[in-house]
Amino acid sequence: MQARFVCDLGEKAKVPIISFSATSPSLNSTRNSYFLRATQNDSAQVNAIGALVQAFGWREAVPIYIDNEYGEGIIPYLIDALQEVDARVPYRSVISPLATDDQIAEELYKLMTMQTRVFIVHMYRSLGTRLFTKAKEKGMMSEGYVWIMTDGLSADFLSSPHHSVTDTIQGVLGIKPYVPRTKELEYFRARWKRRFLQDNPDKIDAELNIYGLLAYDATTALALAVEKSGATNFVFQKANVSSNSSTDLATLGTSLNGPKVIGALWTTSFKGLTGDYLFVDGQLQSPPFRIVNVNGNGERGIGFWTPEAGLVKKLDPRVNKRMNSTSTSRVSTVIFPGDPNMVPKGWEIPTNEKKLKIGVPVKYGFSEFVSVKKDPGSNTTKFTGFCIDVFDAVVKALPYALPYEFTAFAKPDGSPAGTYNDLVDQVHLKNYDAVVGDVTIIFKRSLNIDYTLPFTESGVSMIVPIANRNTKNAWVFMKPLTWDLWVSIFLFFIFIGFVVWVLEHRINEDFRGSASHQAGTSFWFSFSTMVFAQRNLPSLVNFPSPVVLALHAYKHQIDLMFLFTGERVVSNLSRAVIIIWCFVVLILTQSYTASLASLLTVEQLQPTVTDVRELIKKEEYVGYQDGSFVRGLLLDLGFKESKLRVYSSPEECHHLFSNGSGYGGIAAAFDELAYLKLILSRYCSKYTMIDLNIKTGGLGFVFPKGSPLVPHISRAILNVTEGDKMEKIENASFGKKSSCPESSTSISSNRLSLKSFWGLFLIAGLAASVALIIFLVMFVYRERNVLMSYDSTASIWSRIENFFRIFIQRDSTSSTYRKSELNGRNVISLPSPSAYSVHTEYPADQSSESYDSSPNRQSSQEVVVVDNGQLTNRNQERPAALEIDHENL
Repeated sequence: MQARFVCDLGEKAKVPIISFSATSPSLNSTRNSYFLRATQNDSAQVNAIGALVQAFGWREAVPIYIDNEYGEGIIPYLIDALQEVDARVPYRSVISPLATDDQIAEELYKLMTMQTRVFIVHMYRSLGTRLFTKAKEKGMMSEGYVWIMTDGLSADFLSSPHHSVTDTIQGVLGIKPYVPRTKELEYFRARWKRRFLQDNPDKIDAELNIYGLLAYDATTALALAVEKSGATNFVFQKANVSSNSSTDLATLGTSLNGPKVIGALWTTSFKGLTGDYLFVDGQLQSPPFRIVNVNGNGERGIGFWTPEAGLVKKLDPRVNKRMNSTSTSRVSTVIFPGDPNMVPKGWEIPTNEKKLKIGVPVKYGFSEFVSVKKDPGSNTTKFTGFCIDVFDAVVKALPYALPYEFTAFAKPDGSPAGTYNDLVDQVHLKNYDAVVGDVTIIFKRSLNIDYTLPFTESGVSMIVPIANRNTKNAWVFMKPLTWDLWVSIFLFFIFIGFVVWVLEHRINEDFRGSASHQAGTSFWFSFSTMVFAQRNLPSLVNFPSPVVLALHAYKHQIDLMFLFTGERVVSNLSRAVIIIWCFVVLILTQSYTASLASLLTVEQLQPTVTDVRELIKKEEYVGYQDGSFVRGLLLDLGFKESKLRVYSSPEECHHLFSNGSGYGGIAAAFDELAYLKLILSRYCSKYTMIDLNIKTGGLGFVFPKGSPLVPHISRAILNVTEGDKMEKIENASFGKKSSCPESSTSISSNRLSLKSFWGLFLIAGLAASVALIIFLVMFVYRERNVLMSYDSTASIWSRIENFFRIFIQRDSTSSTYRKSELNGRNVISLPSPSAYSVHTEYPADQSSESYDSSPNRQSSQEVVVVDNGQLTNRNQERPAALEIDHENL
């Protein structure tokens, strides 16, 4: 307050004001252009305090400060620095400068009833001495407590330590501006001490503190600035005021030399006793801070803090870059109050509440998770279940003792006192210190409380009944293939038949005749490849190499086709198309056979429902656990409230499923994974789980907002869940895992779709299309003279009719057709695989090559088959035995 008043005078009189003790952040040069701070701003040390709190893992700290501008100025900056390191300030302890010892003791007692044990003290020496004296009397300077002094108090206490003071602050941490030890500084201290002893011979232990050094440097800076400005005579210009002015301040004039001096001060720089001396933005730059620990009769340095490297043991940039600035390894060993061997955790159970009061939910079903039973005889309550056992194991895993007691959240008659949301609110209302039970981690609840890490799997799914319908379905033979694959196969059969007809109808007698006969023959030939590929192509795999396989297949496939269909193809293009198509059909038939065999021989347990939208569309009834947050989730998904039914146990859920959705039951049940797995462990043969991809936080323990217990409990949960302790707890609570197979969250399908075979169809389609294009090009080229000789004046429709008239005619000039005709007549019948001989007669005047292929001409050749000495005439009815190509034989 004094500094602010003087700064206002300097601003009005244009006189530079240099302060080596005004550390309040509220004083700055932006408001007072003639003010210069020749000391450290209190806000400069808050980052050093925050780094110290972070390094030791303390999550809460309570500032204790004097109730004036000096104390209040640092608080906003201190809170920001603590928040940056994830530490909170649950309470602010404000002590009046005129407080009595009893008032100080009352405030300390209030601090003792809180959990936080880390205190940051910022006040004058006179008040600080009384505070620490009372704290020691009340036992607050013992093991478990942490005290941190700001630089002002550290400088006052430790500049000339006295045993009466140091005895009360043993183990306290302090922050001090670092002043490097130089020869100039040591020489100055010696000169000052001699002069001081001359003036004060009775004070032999006096030492110069940081404020004395800053005062000397400030005086030096002012002297240099005056010399630089050239001011030799300081002149004031009087103010024009009336003689009736009520105050002397109104008559204060303005300095004519002030602007020059302040300008010189801004640019003055030198090597002072405290280090480099230079004003930037009206104040000195922040130096490194030294972290000290009070032990014995003085201080012991444990490290440093710099804005660049954070906490360090030594000011060595080469070493500091290789270390973590937030680790306790960057400071020396600290001896805390009470000489503890371990670092205080920063909080304790309040002295007025020896045990944590933990609320436990009361529920009628799923007692495997939480069970609350009251013994009327002993009037005691027994708490058991999976969640209780996990919490007990977690507390045992803590590195310290944590006393607690369970309290049932119930009415006097033993019924539940409310929902889970009501129970969680009790922690926010400070009626409970924590909640242990099957409480789900969800966002809305986390607004007022803190959760630990989950100790179960997270997520919401649904279970539905399973049924085996395939073997009882008359249309089960259709199930191996999807409808799009069935349609694609049918269309390709028609397409291949058409292509074969186009390639064969002009040169192959088997594809001649009436339109219906040609269509039937083409499609019969195409569809018969299923039998042909299935019965013959697999036998070809016995050949020694793929090359031999390909050559042999190309030569004999068409012959084998003739054996089974009664028709054969003579065009090389047709043969190429058929070979590729037979390979496609072979793959399809083999895949169909395997899938159908799986459907008929393996029990296909499929869920009755796989989609939530189907349940909503059919307005089916669904179930959820009583008191669960899943109810709101189902309403958000679109279910009507009238379609929701409640169950409280696995047995009740099974009963609802047994009734069915139309008879007072349900078609599906929604719940968290932990509960659904418990239901499935009992009824694994009746239900299956469907993954909904709805994520939750799992089950966790509840604590007040900002509780320092949360990180400790969470780490202990990881310790329990990562080891074999959790498996033992699960076996004890739920029993050992049954022999039922694990329920899959995704239902697989044995049906074959077009996606699996589109590559085969693409190959077959390209082969057929290429063969068709080649044929059309060759046809147009061969018949170009006939097509071009047609009447040039005819219409386009007439030209098209002429083209198709020529296209559907027999190609009598083709050697392939004549050869096909000839080979078709030169066949033998083989009713049995016995020895045989063949005799063929041709007319004497014609050779086989010039033989008339007209169908009207009667053949003069004879075909004689020798079978057990009997002859058979070719003109007789052909036996049912196979006919084999004479030439190929």
